[in-house]
Amino acid sequence: MTVTGPTLSLPVEYWENFEITERDNEFIYNYLMEKEVPLTSQELASALVHERIQHERTRLERDRSSLGEIYLPKGAYKVGQALVFPALGWKRGRVNTVRPGVNPDLPNFQVIQVTFDDGDTRQFAAGVAEHVLNAPPEQNEIGAELDPENVLADFGESLQAVLEDQLDNNPDFVRIAGKWFPRALLVDINTGHLNLAEAVLDMASGGPLTTQALLDQIGLSTDVNPRLVEFSMNLALQEDPRFDEVGPSGEVLWFLNRLEPEAVLRPHPFLRYNEIPYDRNSLDEGMLALEREIDDELTPYTGKIPPSNEVSIPLIFAHWRAGTLPLSVRLRPLFPTAYEAPRIRFTLVDGENGQKFQGWVVRTHRYVYGLKEWYQSKGVFPGSLVKVRRGKNPGEVIVQCETRRPTRDWVRTVLVGSDGGVVFAMLKQNLSTTFDERMTVIVPDPKALEQIWSQPRKENRSFDDFLLDIVRDLARLTPQSHVHAAELYAAVNTIRRCPPGLMLATLASNPRFVHVGDMHFRINDTD
Repeated sequence: MTVTGPTLSLPVEYWENFEITERDNEFIYNYLMEKEVPLTSQELASALVHERIQHERTRLERDRSSLGEIYLPKGAYKVGQALVFPALGWKRGRVNTVRPGVNPDLPNFQVIQVTFDDGDTRQFAAGVAEHVLNAPPEQNEIGAELDPENVLADFGESLQAVLEDQLDNNPDFVRIAGKWFPRALLVDINTGHLNLAEAVLDMASGGPLTTQALLDQIGLSTDVNPRLVEFSMNLALQEDPRFDEVGPSGEVLWFLNRLEPEAVLRPHPFLRYNEIPYDRNSLDEGMLALEREIDDELTPYTGKIPPSNEVSIPLIFAHWRAGTLPLSVRLRPLFPTAYEAPRIRFTLVDGENGQKFQGWVVRTHRYVYGLKEWYQSKGVFPGSLVKVRRGKNPGEVIVQCETRRPTRDWVRTVLVGSDGGVVFAMLKQNLSTTFDERMTVIVPDPKALEQIWSQPRKENRSFDDFLLDIVRDLARLTPQSHVHAAELYAAVNTIRRCPPGLMLATLASNPRFVHVGDMHFRINDTD
């Protein structure tokens, strides 16, 4: 007969309500000291979970053994002794009496009477040398709460968040590029070393350069672990405002802040949005579907988006003129990201000819910069379809715009009068790329339109009145006198930056706008 112990387990809420203790902090500190290399939050969370589980298992087994001695038939027991019985589900009882046993088939043995905690009384043999139950019980089964793989699969992300929050507020630890290390073990990097690093980056047109490349140029000599020296240098550079860490996740690259493009350090004027509150609950399913289709970086993230290796989007005027792409929900996974760096330098690849050029992911303001010259070379215009897909090599993203023989098409065109007034008209234009008809708005005189953007907003004029003017102007261009919401969004964004959600919420809540079906709207002039 094989006897097993009860399942060792923790309360279901143990990992849900996980908190870092002082003992955990000591373990992490000693663990990093022992490893002598910086580790990521994921690596530390895994180590902590394994250590916590070992600690809890030891505690549970100790608590179980404190219930009493395990009953085995070969044992000798006395009155008042506490025993636990593996074969009875580890029930606990106490010996009441001990008497000689009578059985001609067995040598001398005893019989003990045990009263269990539940009041049940039973008798058991003692002093029997040969018995199947004399084998010690096998190791207990382990509950899911004590299985490291299960815990990390179910709670890994939340545990990392708790750990990072604790370490961020603990001055004994420092982090760079997603890796942690005790501050006390850092190598001293002085101002002279940093000045040399600035000079090296200056000679490299700002960068980017790896930390090791900087160390090689600086000639920092030390007998300390090279990985620790590199980490210490990374931290010193990170804390100096002259330097920016611009590498994607898993790669540390440094750039001189003062040599980064202006549109990387601060949002491009055409991409600045002065937020206007609106009620997202007013958007119906059709509006939400159109909002997702438009791919505006100002649209809040909602739900899961199926992963894709290629995304095609039509450009709006703001991104076309700024030479940027929106870092929207669908596009974001295709571009490099980072643990902490707000700006990431990477390589864009022309999908048609393989030409490479530099780009920047501006995470803080959710756009990708560096495409203006490429747009000009391809004849791109507001409404052109740009395809984005994963590159063949890490840190590369492929962009492509399908060119075609120039043809003259009737498309919406924005004109700026001498008085600064803006008018939309249907005019024939030479177009040499594939485009989204609804999102196309040709701008013959971009500089004149830029003057409109640079003028101070009339704060006393509501967004509703502004939208009414645009709808009224666009409605003149169709026999039905109505406007599709996508056309309206593209037109609005030739004059001011506006997310689709604000525009759609205004269309839904203002009775002056009437939905006539299939996301087409007209103005109600009967009031």
